[in-house]
Amino acid sequence: MQPQQPSTDSTTRPDSGPPAIEVRDLWLSFGGWNVLEAIDLTVKQGEFFGLIGPNGAGKTVLLRVLLGLIKPDRGRVRILGKSPRAAQGSVAYVPQHASFDRLFPIHVLDVALMGRLGRSRLLRRYTADDRQAARQALEKVGITDLEHRQIGELSGGQLQRVLIARALAVNSRVLLLDEPTANLDSTVAGHLYELLGELAGELTIVLVDHDIGVMSRHVQSVGCLNRRLHHHHGAHPSQEMLEQAYGYPVDVVVHDHDHGHAHRILDSHDTDEP
Repeated sequence: MQPQQPSTDSTTRPDSGPPAIEVRDLWLSFGGWNVLEAIDLTVKQGEFFGLIGPNGAGKTVLLRVLLGLIKPDRGRVRILGKSPRAAQGSVAYVPQHASFDRLFPIHVLDVALMGRLGRSRLLRRYTADDRQAARQALEKVGITDLEHRQIGELSGGQLQRVLIARALAVNSRVLLLDEPTANLDSTVAGHLYELLGELAGELTIVLVDHDIGVMSRHVQSVGCLNRRLHHHHGAHPSQEMLEQAYGYPVDVVVHDHDHGHAHRILDSHDTDEP
């Protein structure tokens, strides 16, 4: 079975106007150590971009730069043609570790409504517009039937959909996700990628993950980051890119969550020689 190819239908991938994300010659150091070096990146509006790399490579740090939470030492960063801080109202973020007390009596709709608090002061009553936006977000991620379920009763995949709905409730144009498939089995992770693929086009999506095999079936382009970024304009990064990012040969294996088997799409022993 061939890996699923992401859609490239231009009618659902708007690229007019400024890029969703534009980074030029970005450098960032902590304590005298370079964390990000000479980063150049362009992500078009409506694109689904995946970011991979080893632990400590700077992936989460780069997301925080895009959010305007960290100021780089030098370089240019633009989100929809604006500075990250000026564009914060257009960017939603699903962090790697979202902590919830599963015993706390809060319902799915309440979590989705939290996304609306970013539009005004923290202490206020939710309006009818807020509730409509939250319910529309739940509908987009396919969990309207869980609206009154307590979060402690949710599976890991369901909870991730709730967090994505919370991000969508603010009607953002760019969605950043930091390892949303962590601790999910391959079947649930595959379904989550399918959901994000359906949202791409309406949104620009930047997703950090370690599972190259699953990612390559759904994203439109891939970046391999290890302080420096190697950007591949296609779903399958080259063997050379992976070795430059990870520092050792890498085999890419795709798990077919529909049929319960795996197949290799990129072998570290592959060569251009006949």
